[in-house]
Amino acid sequence: MSLVVFDRVTLDLAGRTILSQASFAIAPGEFVGLLGPNGAGKTTLMRAILGLVRPREGRILVSGAPAAPGRGGIGYMPQLRAQPDPRSTGWDLVSGAVDGHRWGLPRRTARAREEVAWALDMVDATAIARRPLGELSGGERQRLLLSQALIGRPKLLLLDEPLISLDPAHQRGTVDLASRLRDELGIAVLFSAHELNPLLTAIDRVLYVGAGRAVLGAVDDVITGPVLSKLYGAPIEVVRAGRRIFVVAADVQPPSTACDGPHQEPARARL
Repeated sequence: MSLVVFDRVTLDLAGRTILSQASFAIAPGEFVGLLGPNGAGKTTLMRAILGLVRPREGRILVSGAPAAPGRGGIGYMPQLRAQPDPRSTGWDLVSGAVDGHRWGLPRRTARAREEVAWALDMVDATAIARRPLGELSGGERQRLLLSQALIGRPKLLLLDEPLISLDPAHQRGTVDLASRLRDELGIAVLFSAHELNPLLTAIDRVLYVGAGRAVLGAVDDVITGPVLSKLYGAPIEVVRAGRRIFVVAADVQPPSTACDGPHQEPARARL
């Protein structure tokens, strides 16, 4: 049985159609990269899986049941997050999820403490968690947020743009960590990103959204000129150079330096 199913789903947001009659399925234990132009609806799609956005048409199933707010089995790392007190520790941040609706155990019980300790250990953040948040780097905070999403031991991790504001080394570390969690815990990962290249070593398939459409498949099947041209609504070319993939507007020459998204003058639009 598929873990997540979109069956002819139409999603609207603020009077705009984000997805129209989209159908795809994500398997248990699968690592899927979620990509698309800015404003294409990647976050809305994740919120729909959480049951926070209801489809106008069609149905969304998670583990065979309709998506609904507060359902267990899903860990979520949102793109926009409340800023915690910098004086609080990493342990405080992660244990805060234990009081949430997804699990509901008081943070001071022995079972709750064991759950927090397990989640921190899974991302190698036990030592980090002892320090105040104000002393941590961006990569260290991302590690704690990922640990927080593991509370309740989900079968699906939704990671919304976790690479934003990270340098390339921390981006690689975050992708590698998510991949390791998938392998060790047997969970599915839906990983939203602006750029494809950091995900290439980890993903099984790519889910690309744009212009109200969604296409799920192998990278070589989805990241093609014809497919992306439909999703962008403009001519797109795909250029492969070594282990990297460049997506460029068809009327712009590929750059001589590495980049990861469609090039437009004067600025670039990323994957």
